[in-house]
Amino acid sequence: MKLFWRNGYQASSLSDLLDEMKIGRGSFYAAFGDKRSLYLECLDLFAERTAAIVQKTRDKYPPMDALRYFLEHSLNHSEGSKAGFGCMAVNTVIELAGVDDELAVAASAWLAKLQALFEDCLRDAGYTPARAAEYAAYLMLVNEGVRVASRRKLPHLQSLEAIDTALRLLPAA
Repeated sequence: MKLFWRNGYQASSLSDLLDEMKIGRGSFYAAFGDKRSLYLECLDLFAERTAAIVQKTRDKYPPMDALRYFLEHSLNHSEGSKAGFGCMAVNTVIELAGVDDELAVAASAWLAKLQALFEDCLRDAGYTPARAAEYAAYLMLVNEGVRVASRRKLPHLQSLEAIDTALRLLPAA
């Protein structure tokens, strides 16, 4: 998953995948079928892990704090194995829209689910269903933008300021 997340689908060769997983070609085909099937599995795993982060955050913090925490702490700007990777789903849409629409649609479907989770947080914070939907769509655009900015390696503070501004612009529920 990290190889696909870092390099994208097209730039991750079968040789790269075999080296990363430390398996042979036969084992790869027996386990995954093909590169595309493995990519879909990785995209699903990424989505599951992200949804789990959102849920844990919602369980731990009040709704608006949960949104802020998720947006700020999932940037992957820190030093380490995922620094500057962005969001695998956003990366997939950008890379594969018009190239492999099925993979782009799968990533878009996950992003829609994430937006629905944002909407749930906003409703829990007291926004009407209509306002929660409107603000969730706005926050999703901010989320996608800061994920792209992380790929550009813009300063972490710039992304944090954008998130802070976006949340400050939401009127009180």
